This record gives sequence, structure tokens and C-alpha cells, in this order.
Amino acid sequence: MLGGIAKNGLDRILLVEDNEDHIEHTVDALEEGGIINSITVVRDGLSAIQYLKHEGPYSADDVAPRPGLILLDVKLPKRDGFDVLATIKSDPDLKTIPVIMLTTTGNEEDIARGAMLGANDYIVKPVQFDEFIHKVKGLGKYWALISDLAR
Repeated sequence: MLGGIAKNGLDRILLVEDNEDHIEHTVDALEEGGIINSITVVRDGLSAIQYLKHEGPYSADDVAPRPGLILLDVKLPKRDGFDVLATIKSDPDLKTIPVIMLTTTGNEEDIARGAMLGANDYIVKPVQFDEFIHKVKGLGKYWALISDLAR
């Protein structure tokens, strides 16, 4: 159980990020902030879609369990974050998963495009734990992802 909610995927965070330093910083910030959730990392847009649709190397359910939250970088190799977001939000099985876009700039055009495609929010990298908490709490029921705040 996680904050009174059964672990049915809500406990997993999918981080889609290609920059090793950003991956390390994001994971460290979340762990230091008390995140007890499993964090799965994929490093490009194509792998993210394969993971979510259980295709290719992610075809087995136990290899790619459904995440309760997706942290999605805007600039990715193979398929960019906007393409991945559009794919997620157009799929009836995936569109309810909240997506927080990650960007290195506060570019208003990127933010507007992400919102238009269905992003739930955005965070400017490097990820700061306090900002992450604020964004996730704003997602309603998904605030239970945070161990200390769920109690």
C-alpha cells in the first residue's frame, strides 16, 4: 500500500530523459525528497512509446508496468517529447496518465504547445523537489505518489 492506495501502477514514475546528468539529478532530487516510488528511466521518445504500448523490448507486462506519472523531456532523440505526448494523449488506454513535461527553458511556445497537446504541467530543469511536490499535488489523486505527503 502507498498512502492507503494499492500499488497498482500508481507507485511507478516513468522518467523519459536522454541526458545522463539530468537523469541523475532528477532521481537524486526525488529520492532526497522522500519519494518511495519506483522510477523507470527510458532515454528516447521511441523507447517511451514502446514501453507504454508494450512493444519491442517492453512487450511483457512485468517488464513495463503502467506508470502512475510520466516525467517527459521535451527534447529527445528518435521522437521528441511533443510527439510522445501526442501519442499518449491520443491513446484511450494511456491518456489518463498524467504527464509533466521537463524543459531546460521556460520557453512560452513550448509550454503552450505542451498544454495544447494535453500535458498536465511542466517543470524547468534541473528538477527541484519543492517544485515537483507542488506540481504533483496539483494533479489531485496523484499527490499520493509522495510518501511523506500521503500520510
